Amino acid sequence: MPVQGSLSVDRMCQLAVVSRAGYYRSFQEHSPEEEETLVRAMMQQIVVEHRRHYGYRRVSRELKRRGLVVNHKRVLRLMGEDNLLALQPKRFVVTTDSNHQLEIALNLARRMKLTGINQLWVADITYIQLRREFVYLAVVLDAFSRKVVGWELSRRVDRQLVLRALEKAIAERQPPPGLVHHSDRGWQYASKEYVALLEKHAMVASMSRPGNPYDNATCERFMRTLKREEIYAGDYRDLEDLRAQIEDFIDRYYNKKRLHSALGYLSPEEFEAAQSGDPSLKAATVSCSFGRATTVLGLGTGTPTPSPSPDPNPLLRTSL
Repeated sequence: MPVQGSLSVDRMCQLAVVSRAGYYRSFQEHSPEEEETLVRAMMQQIVVEHRRHYGYRRVSRELKRRGLVVNHKRVLRLMGEDNLLALQPKRFVVTTDSNHQLEIALNLARRMKLTGINQLWVADITYIQLRREFVYLAVVLDAFSRKVVGWELSRRVDRQLVLRALEKAIAERQPPPGLVHHSDRGWQYASKEYVALLEKHAMVASMSRPGNPYDNATCERFMRTLKREEIYAGDYRDLEDLRAQIEDFIDRYYNKKRLHSALGYLSPEEFEAAQSGDPSLKAATVSCSFGRATTVLGLGTGTPTPSPSPDPNPLLRTSL
């Protein structure tokens, strides 16, 4: 926080009854060199606070949140001059194994229009390479807020990995009946144990179309962000060291602090808090086409049982 004498800028603005943005505009007009020094210092603070994960657009937004309005082109130039540009990503590797004879669910997620949390969860698995081994991370996200609601890390890519991630999400959120759970066609998500857990909590299964990663784009983007901003920038001793760092990244940084352009440059928890008091939010809808007819079904907190089907398990059998 900038300080003038013994008073912070916030306190001076309160005493003078002016906004921080107005103070900084005046500061730029009367002391341009000092203002640029302040901008550079605040940019460095933001970049360090966010572990060099933020590009110039998010830095510009964060400066605005702190009362300092700076043109994004100027931010890009200053970040380049001060070597503050974000770390660059490496290639993302897909690990889904859908070559199995288990039952596959309809793809409901791509037809849903979301209006609130706990209407659609998306799940995925990725691998992480340590010094001497590969380990696997399963996550569950709320598609409306992009918040990670459950995750688990293991040396084995099996059904227990995804089950523990889902169990954590259920314990954290206590979702209402009718929530749609979307994943790829991996055998872990189609296993009897996983389907039974969905049925137990009256969730509706949904799975991506074959060979189409865009159906689960929200989760894919999170995995890309995690690898680019945490995994590729870290050096982990072992599984437990990685677990501690991922917990810090997800629970204390990604969910609470990281700004998302899709959420109006709010963090997931800020976005959920802003939406919680909105009386206009309604249940989600899903549009289903049957020949030339189109039906809109309601999903979400307003339905005691899953709306798309009276059977809480809408998995299709191969004979249908």
